[in-house]
Amino acid sequence: MPTSAIVQFGTSRFLQAHVDLFVSEAMADGQDAGPITVVQTSGDASRAHRLKALAAPSGYEVRIKGIENGALVDTSKTVSSIKRALSLPDDLGEVAKIVAGEARIILSNTADAGYRPNEADKRTDFSLEISYPAKLTWFLFQRFKGGGAPIQVMPAELIPENGKVLRDLVLGIAALYPSEFSDWLRAKVTWVNSLVDRIVSEPLEPAGAVAEPYALWAIEDQPGLILPCVHPCVQVVKDLEQVETLKLFILNLGHTYLVSRWLAAGNSPLHFVRELMDSPDYGPDLEDLYRREVIPAFAAQDRKQEAEAYAATTIDRFKNPFLDHKLADIAQSHDEKINRRIASFLSWSRKAAPSLQTPRLDAVANTSVAAQS
Repeated sequence: MPTSAIVQFGTSRFLQAHVDLFVSEAMADGQDAGPITVVQTSGDASRAHRLKALAAPSGYEVRIKGIENGALVDTSKTVSSIKRALSLPDDLGEVAKIVAGEARIILSNTADAGYRPNEADKRTDFSLEISYPAKLTWFLFQRFKGGGAPIQVMPAELIPENGKVLRDLVLGIAALYPSEFSDWLRAKVTWVNSLVDRIVSEPLEPAGAVAEPYALWAIEDQPGLILPCVHPCVQVVKDLEQVETLKLFILNLGHTYLVSRWLAAGNSPLHFVRELMDSPDYGPDLEDLYRREVIPAFAAQDRKQEAEAYAATTIDRFKNPFLDHKLADIAQSHDEKINRRIASFLSWSRKAAPSLQTPRLDAVANTSVAAQS
C-alpha cells in the first residue's frame, strides 16, 4: 500500500481538475510531490463508483476547453496523483492511521455548509453529523496522541483567510479535549491561507471533469511553508488579500448575482452561465453591475485598473462557449454564497466608499436575509 504525503478531504470535481491535476503533473516531472489519499466525508454510497475511479491505476481524465491568449484550447490530461480513495465512516480507522502517521499536508474543499457548527460538534466522538472542522479536530487529535509530528493544513474553501478561520474553529472545538492538544495545534500545525481559481463546469464519468484553461492556486507565504508541488499555476504571494478580493468580489460575486436573477425569474429555459451571458437580459446587466457597483469600490482603494482587467477577463471566462457551467450547480448553498460573496462585499466596499450606491446588490442581500428570517 503506497504512503500518502497529502490527505485530501473532499472529492469535488473542482479538486480533481485543480490541485490533484497540479500534483499529478509535478509527480510526472519527477518532483517529490504527493501521492494523495482522497477521503469522501459524506458517506454517500451512491458515489462509490466515482470514488473508486479516482484511484484507478490508469488515472482519470481532465479535459481543458476554452480560449487562452486568443487561441483555441481543447486538450485532455490524465491525473494519476491519487493512490487511495477512502470513505467515512467505513474507512475511519484507516484514515485516522494515515493522518496520525504518514500525512504531511491536509487539504480540503468541502461545501459551504460543511463549516456550519452544529450540536454534534459538542461531543468528542466521531460521527458523520459533525462539521468538517470538528472532523478535522478529531483526526488531528489522533495525530497528537500518536506522537504529534508537525503537519500542515491547507483549506481550499473560498473563505477569506481560510487557514486562519479553520484554525480558530478547530481551536474552539479543541477546548473539549485535553488542554495540551490546543497547545500542540498552535505550535505544531501550520495553518495556510490559500485561494483557488478555476471554473470546472461538469463531471466526466466515471471520474474527472471539464475545466477552463485559466487556473490559479495562490498560497500566502509564511515561515515553515511547505508547497505541495511546484507548478506554473501555483503562486506564493506575500499578501493574499488582493488576489482574494478580486476573485471573491468579482468572479464569485458575478456568479451568485447571475444565479439570483435566474432563480427569481423561475422556469427559465437557460441552464448554463454562457447562455445567460449571451442573453440581452443578463450579460449586459452583469457588465453594468461591475461598472457601477463593484469596480468603484476597488477604485476607492486605488485598484481600479486591476479590477477592470480582472472583470474583463471574468466576462470572457463566463462566455466560454465550450463550458457547460450549470446554473443549478452554482445555486447550491445559495444563501451561504450570498452572505460570503455579496453581503461581505457590501461591508467591504462601504468601508472604502461609504457613498457608493449598490441597489442591485443590496436587493440580492436583502432577499436572502428575508428568506432566512
